[in-house]
Amino acid sequence: MDLKYPKTRKQNVTDTYFGIKVDDPYRWLEDDNAPETKAWVEDQNKVTESYLSSIPFRKALKQRLTSLVSYTRYSGAFHKKGKVYFYRNNGLQNQSVLYVQSGPNGTPRVLLDPNTFSNDGTTVLTDFIVSQNGRYAAFGQSSGGSDWNVCKVMDIAAGSILPETLEWLKFGIGAVWLNDDGFYYARYPKPAAGSELTAKNTDQKVYFHKVGTSQDTDELVYEDSANPDRTLTIDMTDDRQYEVLYTSDPGKRGNGLFVRPVGNRGAFIPVVAEITEDSFTVIDTDQHFLLVLTNHKAPNQRVLRVDPSNVAPIKNAKVVIGERSENIEGIAVAGGNLIVSYIKDVTSNVVQFDKTGRKIRDIKLPGIGSAGFTAGDRDDTHIYYSFTSYNYPSTQLHFDLKSGKSTIFKSPVIKDFKPSDYDVEQVFFKSKDGTKVPMFVVSKRGIKRDSNNPTLLYGYGGFNIPLTPGFSTMNLAWLEQGGVYVVVNLRGGSEYGERWHEAGMRFKKQNVFDDCIAAAEWLIDNKLTRPGRLALQGGSNGGLLVGAVINQRPDLFAAAIPQVGVMDMLRYQLFTAGKYWTAEYGSSEMSKKDVQNLLKFSPIHNIHKGQVYPAVMVTTADHDDRVVPAHSFKYASTLQEKASHKKPLLIRIETKSGHGSSNLSKAIEETSDVYAFLFKSMDFKPRVKGS
Repeated sequence: MDLKYPKTRKQNVTDTYFGIKVDDPYRWLEDDNAPETKAWVEDQNKVTESYLSSIPFRKALKQRLTSLVSYTRYSGAFHKKGKVYFYRNNGLQNQSVLYVQSGPNGTPRVLLDPNTFSNDGTTVLTDFIVSQNGRYAAFGQSSGGSDWNVCKVMDIAAGSILPETLEWLKFGIGAVWLNDDGFYYARYPKPAAGSELTAKNTDQKVYFHKVGTSQDTDELVYEDSANPDRTLTIDMTDDRQYEVLYTSDPGKRGNGLFVRPVGNRGAFIPVVAEITEDSFTVIDTDQHFLLVLTNHKAPNQRVLRVDPSNVAPIKNAKVVIGERSENIEGIAVAGGNLIVSYIKDVTSNVVQFDKTGRKIRDIKLPGIGSAGFTAGDRDDTHIYYSFTSYNYPSTQLHFDLKSGKSTIFKSPVIKDFKPSDYDVEQVFFKSKDGTKVPMFVVSKRGIKRDSNNPTLLYGYGGFNIPLTPGFSTMNLAWLEQGGVYVVVNLRGGSEYGERWHEAGMRFKKQNVFDDCIAAAEWLIDNKLTRPGRLALQGGSNGGLLVGAVINQRPDLFAAAIPQVGVMDMLRYQLFTAGKYWTAEYGSSEMSKKDVQNLLKFSPIHNIHKGQVYPAVMVTTADHDDRVVPAHSFKYASTLQEKASHKKPLLIRIETKSGHGSSNLSKAIEETSDVYAFLFKSMDFKPRVKGS
């Protein structure tokens, strides 16, 4: 198909960074509200839709994905004051519905149905935080995929929503109930009209909201006017002894930690006053002592018993749970127990301790995979957790803290799916510098290693985030075609603790790309696939990964899907929350060395004139206010301008969606388009069931 790309206007814009001149001809695309930008989006989508609609099996793939997703599933089980809350989706509901019941064996009833929030199902329930005595809940709503939240209050017993609405909260609502009368939360000032999805987020403040009152009357609790770029997070210990304040700076990985007695409006007491690269999180109390999870002098983390009244609280702290060779993935506290999840070779290993650090037991999980425990109250005798793996659908389990026994609370039943039909193999390969890197290879049982398998390689590699095993019915549509799905655990994540993270950040970012390239070479060398049948996919920081890797090794891949990627490494810090990524990447405002480093891998700045790239379909969305769509707009324009047009170079721009799909319908549509694009780019015709 002869593709005619829209001609994108160029302008003469040149920036100088520490004496280094850099052109930015598509700067005008950063204005997402400009009529010219909107016209460009419309023109690009027309080209992309024309190409996708010509793929004969596109419709059948969408139908198959819809069929696969149509099963009852559960998530997010937790309990509070005798009531159990969980989410259920009947199959094709755009949003999962929140249910409540009395105890684990009670009769469930619908408590809150997010599908009623908007006509098209694009308004999401982000948080549901129950008050201390279980009377009220604060809950968040996000519209069209934006990170902005509004907060509302529900009377749980009555099932009614109170009239007040709190605005300009970001990344969830973070409500912390003082009692049933009100809660603390943090918010930003109202942005200027038209800049809500692009302006930098600054001057966050902490407030107290009294139930039944207007936001206009909320009490200002804390502000730091001398440091407007700081992020403020408020919390409270479960025994209601301390209010906890966390502060963080752009450019630093760590945080400050302050406490004060609950209800006291005096100054916060510094526990960690200086923000460094070390993180400190209060997980519980023991008498007047704080139990603090930290990577201070412990890259894999440990738990300290800290006296906040001590003159040097961290220096004089006692170790409760020492550092191990495995990184601590998370800690849930309930019934006087610390449920510590370690990550060992990318899978969960969970240990139950008491508050003194005495080991009670290793918790037996249903298999090798990922477990997520929810916190409980001090008097709880049981808690809930989820478990999943690549061939184990997400299941909600009930855990008895005294006996250590797990029982299934809610589990899905998927038609036509048998775990035994699929192989999950963890392999280890050597990267360019000899580092051993893990990777999961998922496929139908018995596939041939004849270099012909369509293979999708997925990676992320950053921000201390691990890619742990998880089930996806949408992946089944790929696997049942004989496709191979591969997840590589690149440096930059937390799979092996902070050292693994540090090995893939800032001036060591090239290690991440080298790991990904080595993963692709391993798949080819081991005859699972070949360059003509190999694709690379990643989102956000993973979109940066895709852009950088195909610039460096375009010969390895038939196709690439950079999704909502950070593609302009010189200007990312100027938009929304981008300033908080500078610790990870460095920035063009820091030093000449940083600029030179960023220019080595910035996807936009390394597209080679006349180079034949893999078939590329960039994906983004109009409401992405985390990685603003300008990154993808400018990247696609540069790719279409400079690269060879031998293969398609498309951009798919979703509407009323954000950094992730805002509802299930949009997720199905995007995934079916991605699969259709990949199969066509690999010259592979799927035999889709029902087509």
